[in-house]
Formats: sequence, structure tokens, C-alpha cells
Amino acid sequence: MTALRTPDELFEGLPDFSFAPHYAEVGDSAGGTLRMHYLDEGPADGSIVVLMHGEPSWCFLYRKMIPGLVARGFRCIAPDLIGFGRSDKPTDRTAYSYAGHVEWVRSLLIDHIRVNEATLFGQDWGGLIGLRVVAENPDHFARIVVGNTGLPTGDTKITDAFLNWQRFSQETPDFNVGAIVSMGVKTPLSEEIVAAYNAPFPDDSYKAAARAFPLLVPTSPEDPASEANREAWKVFSSWDKPVLTCFSDSDPITAGGFKVFQEQIPGAAGQPHVTIENAAHFLQEDKGEELATVVADFIAAT
Repeated sequence: MTALRTPDELFEGLPDFSFAPHYAEVGDSAGGTLRMHYLDEGPADGSIVVLMHGEPSWCFLYRKMIPGLVARGFRCIAPDLIGFGRSDKPTDRTAYSYAGHVEWVRSLLIDHIRVNEATLFGQDWGGLIGLRVVAENPDHFARIVVGNTGLPTGDTKITDAFLNWQRFSQETPDFNVGAIVSMGVKTPLSEEIVAAYNAPFPDDSYKAAARAFPLLVPTSPEDPASEANREAWKVFSSWDKPVLTCFSDSDPITAGGFKVFQEQIPGAAGQPHVTIENAAHFLQEDKGEELATVVADFIAAT
């Protein structure tokens, strides 16, 4: 499998991002391996919080949350999905599948880091992938926090906002990652921050995963990932460990998506669910410090 690796110098001097890189080898499904990057911040014996990014961001998205969580004594694991950030980037779009991403993350978290009693925080594809890993490895996780995400099976209608995004992702000649992130926040981003989101992708050949992701969301009952997601929902239908929803108030993509978690997962009953105000799709960018406090308080209370 042909894969690109973003030069290290492109990650030098990024604003508020002095975290040390960590790497693990994961199988590439073709007999080889890929290098997967993750951040590992905080005390080695601290309670683990797994911070999962989505499309088309990377772990830079969590730079505002990590300091607050570490200050509260938590160990933060923030992976870069394969195809993003400092992780290797297969150049063939057919190398990417929903199941493949789940396996890469499972391999990192369960086989390499060996997380236990962990808390998952997932946003966007970080939720779609992270929730599958939790459902298939429930003994390794103690609680879940979801923000602006879902676990679709293709059995219900997808929002028009998402379908518009899906179409744009395939048709735009310039898939400008920094510009896309900037369209998903309430607070305008500086040129420095936009450049940081673009850093992993020096040209279009590095963007196969970013281009592929929107088409991997199950939008019909016959999607290749639909049955596995239905199986995950069966697990969550009897999940009594704590679940918190932290959706923002200004995200047309996932608006109202918190309801299915609150209504269908027993562990969500009676929890102090939060609406993050004045935040758009990338709520970690808009309100990262506030979100870190919400997550830390939830863990402390449960």
C-alpha cells in the first residue's frame, strides 16, 4: 500500500501546540504497516480520556482541551486518524473504509496503549469510529461523552446539511482543509490557525482520506457499515455506564443528534447533558476550555 508521510518540519512552530508526538504501528490490511500518531499528555497513571477528532481536522483540534484536563489529573490520548495529522496517509481512496478506521483505532487503543476504564470523547467521525470501538470492546471503557456526532445506520433520513457537505466534498476542485474548518466555527480563525489545520496536507495527494470520509457515512440501510452499526446500537441499548451529550447550539450538520443518545442509551438517563452555546460544528475550537471542564466534571461525578 502506497502511503505518504507529512514532513516533520511542517508541524514546527504551530500555535499553542508544543505536545510531543507518539507513534504506533498498525496493520495496513495489505500485509504491511502504517505509522499512526497520537498525543499522550498527563500523568501515566491518570484516568484516561480518549479524544477523537473527525473530518477533516486532526488532533490539533484538542489543543484547548488537553491543558485543562491534564491540570485535573487526567491522561489525554488524542490520536490522528490514518490519513490525517502526523499519521501515514494512503494515497488510494479505496484504502479507506469505515471498518478499516475502526480497526486502526482499536489496534492503537487496545493493543498498543492498552486503555482501561477510559472515557471516550468523540466528535464528528471521532464519534462514529470511537463509538464502534467502545461497543466492540466495552470492558475497556468506563463512560462516554459525545459532541456533534452520531452512529448512523442508514435507516433514518440524513440531514440536508450533511448531504450538501457530502456533495461539496466530492465536487470542489480545492479541498482546503483549513478553510473548511473555518466554516465550521463561530469564532473566526486567525491565518495561523487555518495554516495549522492545513499543515498535514501540503498538496492534494495527501487528502485521499479527507476526500473519502464523507462517502463512508452510512446513508442507506444497505451501506457496508450499516449492520455493524446496528450491532453497536444493540450494545448501547443495554449500556448502563454513564453517557453525556455535549452538542453545540449552532451546528446544522448534527442539530438534534443528541436525542437518540439520550433516548436509547440507559446510561444517559439522569445525566447533566449540556448544550455548548455560541459554538458550531467544531465545538472544541470554539469552546475547548469550557468543554474540558464539562468533561472533567462529568468524570469526577461518575
